[in-house]
Amino acid sequence: MKKTFSFLFTAFLASSLAVNAQQQTYPEGTVPNEHNINGADYPRIGKDRRVHFRVYAPDAQKVEISFRGAMTKGADGYWTLVSKEPEVVGFHYYQVIIDGVSTADPNGKPFFGMGKWVSGIEIPEEGVDYYSIKDVPHGQISQSWYYSDIRKEWRRCIVYTPAEYDKNPQKRYPVLYLQHGMGENETSWANQGKMNFIMDNLIAEGKAKPMIVVMDNGNIEVFRTNRGESPDQARRRFGGEFPEILVNEIIPHIDANFRTLTDRDNRAMAGLSWGGLLTFNTTLNNIDKFAYIGGFSGAGSIDLKNLDTVYGGVFKDRKAFNDKVHVFFLGIGSEEGPQRTKSLSDGLKAAGINNIYYESPGTAHEFLTWRRCLKEFVPLLFQK
Repeated sequence: MKKTFSFLFTAFLASSLAVNAQQQTYPEGTVPNEHNINGADYPRIGKDRRVHFRVYAPDAQKVEISFRGAMTKGADGYWTLVSKEPEVVGFHYYQVIIDGVSTADPNGKPFFGMGKWVSGIEIPEEGVDYYSIKDVPHGQISQSWYYSDIRKEWRRCIVYTPAEYDKNPQKRYPVLYLQHGMGENETSWANQGKMNFIMDNLIAEGKAKPMIVVMDNGNIEVFRTNRGESPDQARRRFGGEFPEILVNEIIPHIDANFRTLTDRDNRAMAGLSWGGLLTFNTTLNNIDKFAYIGGFSGAGSIDLKNLDTVYGGVFKDRKAFNDKVHVFFLGIGSEEGPQRTKSLSDGLKAAGINNIYYESPGTAHEFLTWRRCLKEFVPLLFQK
């Protein structure tokens, strides 16, 4: 009996190893996407920057990958697709569409983007490691809950504290309030943006001062118009409560629960895309509370023809503005229509308003642009 069992077990093990060996045959030059769940082999990223997708859906009639097209079904029930063109370096969203139903890839870690939980791929950027995890002291990311009387709801901040925070219990820190874009939420900067690794590396290299970073929900997850409302009216309303929430609820909550430096010279705010608009709407209407301002592909615009009256006349006294705002940063990608931001920067400079213009080479409206903007912006903070 024991010999029979041993034989059967050995045969089963050999069979399993053979099947496993067959399963481990992957397209040459490919590696698993870094955002796959543990043990998932697909999607795979090729050296040529093409992505190999593989989805098991034996009963499906049609399977697609969003932004990339229809997949081909094999006899084993697996559907496959290889990107037609090399993918642009950086982070990109995707969904699996099965018989018309869009869903996140079960083989991938979730990211909140496009107003829903989706999947993501990361195309490595050769020779670049400022947003990579390194052997340096790492800060902590935590959740901090509070009740909003304005929204009548419980809300959470995602808070980054630098590696030294718990080792220096008497030290207080400046704060950067960092906002996501439309269709994203408070998790997006830490997940898609790799904000914590950027901060860890900059601080470890002595390029940035240790600081607290606070990320909250800008109420811009899903854009919709209410009955009888025009799209322009909806856009004006979109995230409209957030400046009040930040100034009257989030900042007091953070100051009460973390060791912060509470004066305006130690408070900064920045945001990407629609979060850039929320940043302008918050800081320029509350210049007594912020000394550093950053817009990354900011969705808003400043009317240069009426510069003396916009945002309550904050730009009217040029010298006063320049004295109060130590850094006014305007960043954008070279492939997303940068002229609008460049013209704004030039127009402000011509009017006597100091600002810093940064253009990310070769990137569009995407997280690689915003990672680069953060890398350029953070070393400028709290140096004065």
